[in-house]
Amino acid sequence: MRCPFCGEIDTQVKDSRPTDDKSAIRRRRFCPSCASRFTTFERVQLRDLVVIKKTGERRDFDRDKLYRSLGIALRKRPISSEQIEKVVNAIQRKLESSGESEIPSTEIGELVMEYLKELDQVGYVRYASVYRDFAEAKDFGEFIGGLHGEE
Repeated sequence: MRCPFCGEIDTQVKDSRPTDDKSAIRRRRFCPSCASRFTTFERVQLRDLVVIKKTGERRDFDRDKLYRSLGIALRKRPISSEQIEKVVNAIQRKLESSGESEIPSTEIGELVMEYLKELDQVGYVRYASVYRDFAEAKDFGEFIGGLHGEE
């Protein structure tokens, strides 16, 4: 594994252990060249996923992008990075086990909405405001009104 700090190719694994949800192996690494320490994660990838954007453009599925969008929706909320990681893992597993290798971005957005609704309603509304493209304050009111009507 290449060192992200100095680019050295020969790094050493100092510690390996499974993540809390057992979906990955967390490895602590050490670079003998610059003495830096860093962490890598090893995950099983069932299939290569391609996301079909609304424009028809195709992109490789990027779990880091999914993690970042959830992080933005949940910023300053009482949700840990481990909880976000579990949601990302669950969404990725669901997509990989769907049997499809090309996934519309709208399907991913709906899955995110599903998980956020259960995890944190403020994050859910924040994500929805971008995903559903709210243009005015009344859009928030209508969405939240619908949210209370479902309970």
